[in-house]
Amino acid sequence: MALLQDLAGIVGASHVLTGDDMAPYAMDWIRHYPSTPLAVVRSHNTQQVAQIVRYANDHGVALVPMGGNTGLSGGTQANGAVIVSLERMNAICDIRPAARIAVVQAGAVLSQVHAAVDDHDMVFPVTFGARGSATIGGILSTNAGGSNVLRYGNTRDRVMGIEAVLPDGRVLNAMSQLHKDNSGYDLRHLLIGAEGTLGIITAAVLKLAPKPKAYATAMIAARSLRDALDVLNDLLDATGGGVEAFEYMPRDYIQAHLEHNPKARAPFDDMYDVNIMVEIATTVDAMAQSDSAGQIGLVSLLEHTLAQFLDRGAILDAVVAQNASQRADMWARREAAAELTLRLPNLVNNDVAVPLDQVPVFLDRADMALRRLDPNVRLMIVSHLGDGNIHYAVSASTADPAIKDAIMQCVEDIVLDLGGSFSAEHGIGQAKLPSMRRRKDPVALSVMGQIKRALDPNNIMNPGKLIPDLD
Repeated sequence: MALLQDLAGIVGASHVLTGDDMAPYAMDWIRHYPSTPLAVVRSHNTQQVAQIVRYANDHGVALVPMGGNTGLSGGTQANGAVIVSLERMNAICDIRPAARIAVVQAGAVLSQVHAAVDDHDMVFPVTFGARGSATIGGILSTNAGGSNVLRYGNTRDRVMGIEAVLPDGRVLNAMSQLHKDNSGYDLRHLLIGAEGTLGIITAAVLKLAPKPKAYATAMIAARSLRDALDVLNDLLDATGGGVEAFEYMPRDYIQAHLEHNPKARAPFDDMYDVNIMVEIATTVDAMAQSDSAGQIGLVSLLEHTLAQFLDRGAILDAVVAQNASQRADMWARREAAAELTLRLPNLVNNDVAVPLDQVPVFLDRADMALRRLDPNVRLMIVSHLGDGNIHYAVSASTADPAIKDAIMQCVEDIVLDLGGSFSAEHGIGQAKLPSMRRRKDPVALSVMGQIKRALDPNNIMNPGKLIPDLD
């Protein structure tokens, strides 16, 4: 009761939630990590966050920062902890097109940031299916990826500065708006991707990009994944690096999407094994203009390039979106991945990355190895093929934890043998603590532990996440 009264003294009684009011915060998006928090406290500004953190540090109270609660790795489970929700801290403070930056609070929802900068003919080019609920703070804390990494990089590459409350309650002002600042350790990058274990990000300076003047989007059926990668490289050359997305959906994924969405249309009249959604974009006026037949230059370029691929047999079929509705349908097919994956029983959700030319090797090797391990296994695969990120979901034939762990280890073995990573964009949270324990370089784990202990000696910030076996 004293804890609740003290927190109410900081944020007001109406913003300290308990009991049934905590239900939306106490269950994660994938419903694998239910929580029993002490309370949910909804801060209004950075000063309140600092007061909450100082209080927690003084009294040994664990804190779990929360944005949109759309994570996939159990990073916001908060048993016996206080959830610090930043949903009220959702202001878009400043947009400066001339400097190509936006200053936002951590609780700003990604889709709202997209809409706000769109009014200035700019884009914040981080996007994924959960953009309508994911917040900037959560996106930074997990260094989220998404569909446009190929052209624009991960979230880390789109952030110029941050503000964060450290575990002792001090406010770190690293809100740089500079492209060059060589004044010591880059503390911004230490906090980005730390999953709230080193502090609570409260604001950020985002790096914007000019809004494309035209898009061209298509579904293509490739003869093989190796041919698809050749198509990608040729498209990058033909467009001067203008490929925004290159998304792989195999036959099983297309079939699952059609079964789950009866009103959806198949991408082609025939079914193919290798289906790719490709999108290119341009900021060049000439390429965005329509010709005498009413076709946009960029669309003509894509159609001409795909026709060449068809002539030489690199692709088997192609459909180019002719309007915004067709483009939206193509994106909806790809963004149904989470919905389709989470329906699978006995799910082992792998989020891996390998070098681009090793993607076909990984898929072939993993398929053979897993079917030896569990002959009735079912796979649901979708990939940001342009950056080597594969969402490799495995539905085991049994709920036996030993089988599920064996599947995870099997995938890890192949990924690491190919020079890849067992974690690409979903973060570690709790789901991948065993993988960290098994696979992360011991020296790296030791250094991570030293940093955590130095900044958070009382281990109050999102304990039990990211770093395994941290006492």
